[in-house]
Amino acid sequence: MAVVAVSASPALAVTDIMWWHAMSGELGRQIEKLASDFNASQSDYRIVPHYKGNYTETVTAAIFAFRSHSQPAIVQVNEIATATMMAARGAIYPVFDLMADQQEAFSPADYLPAVTGYYADAAGNLLSFPFNASTPILYYNKKIFRAAGLDPDIAPKTWPEVGAAAKRLRAAGAPCGFTTSWPSWINVENFSAYHNLPLSTQANGFSGLDAVLTFNNPTVVRHIAQLAEWQVTKAFDYSGRATTAEPRFWNGECGIFIGSSATRADIRKNSPFEVGYGVLPYWPDVAGAPQNTIIGGATLWVLRNRPQEEYKGVAKFFAYLSKPEIQAAWHENTGYLPITRAAFDLTRAQGFYERNPGTAISIEQMTLKPPTENSRGLRLGSFVLIRDAIDDELEQAFAGKKSAQAALDSAVERGNRLLRQFERANPDR
Repeated sequence: MAVVAVSASPALAVTDIMWWHAMSGELGRQIEKLASDFNASQSDYRIVPHYKGNYTETVTAAIFAFRSHSQPAIVQVNEIATATMMAARGAIYPVFDLMADQQEAFSPADYLPAVTGYYADAAGNLLSFPFNASTPILYYNKKIFRAAGLDPDIAPKTWPEVGAAAKRLRAAGAPCGFTTSWPSWINVENFSAYHNLPLSTQANGFSGLDAVLTFNNPTVVRHIAQLAEWQVTKAFDYSGRATTAEPRFWNGECGIFIGSSATRADIRKNSPFEVGYGVLPYWPDVAGAPQNTIIGGATLWVLRNRPQEEYKGVAKFFAYLSKPEIQAAWHENTGYLPITRAAFDLTRAQGFYERNPGTAISIEQMTLKPPTENSRGLRLGSFVLIRDAIDDELEQAFAGKKSAQAALDSAVERGNRLLRQFERANPDR
């Protein structure tokens, strides 16, 4: 709900704009800084960030609030909920319409295609504002590498190299060789894109709601089976869902960690050792690998039925966020990708990548090759629930309760049921 602060002169009234987000810790502090810097740059609008919990909690709160007419103007929604948001036509104010209505400069060509392709409609119109885009990369503890006799200046690039390094780390006394965060995002979704394998039919859902999941293929099965085998000796050690693995890296338990590029802010702050960076590993015997990774993170969706004055402020805020110097600082301070070409060029021209080795890895991975239908991303309905089903089944495989094939077959079966439910609920799309 908008709050208007009225001073002695009506001309000095400030329109408050609620922004619900899902970022805590160092990233939350960066969001607060973005808002305060924008607020200080002009006197008509005040962005008010409000942390609403994780991504699922934030979008659920926004949906409930919309139904009770208490929704914010801006809500941060993770990438896998894009299809769900698109289906809520009456609730969303497409960003390309917003910017045109408010006569703010906005050209999709200014933004990185690897980012915008995920959030655009069939005509290339951006439906939400690209904000925090990340991709998985490899982090390693140089101190533990030295102790294990590994070269601290060379990151393992392939899965066989990761396995070999992890065994050396275990032999040197590390409790865990390597671990990953976001199990499905890294080991199924990005794994498939990086090996140019379809996650589903219909171009991973971009071409139609009747997509059928296909990730229970021999290459993904082999990968999950290998992780389960490494789990027995803790060369790989499963650490849970979402970001629960991260503290195990900065606490020195696991010598290698595969997680979001945006974890760099927290890792840099919390790790009492020198951190090395590497690419997402790939299987070198898979034809075409590595292809390109896909994004995670979120975008900013604008919700309808707010006062018109708020939308003027939202458009100005989005124009502010698009400035090269703002995007470059966000990218440098968080590890998220710069969303515009100009911000990437500015970051490079300022020498940031030279001074901070490894920080360009995320962009290099995303742009390694032109995206294919298999590596553009995914747009599958109810994918938040589907990802939960995948994580359920991966846990069964890592615990030795199911074979990798049985676990992935079950994940596909459960996911396809959810896709059919979504398809039936959206017959006009």
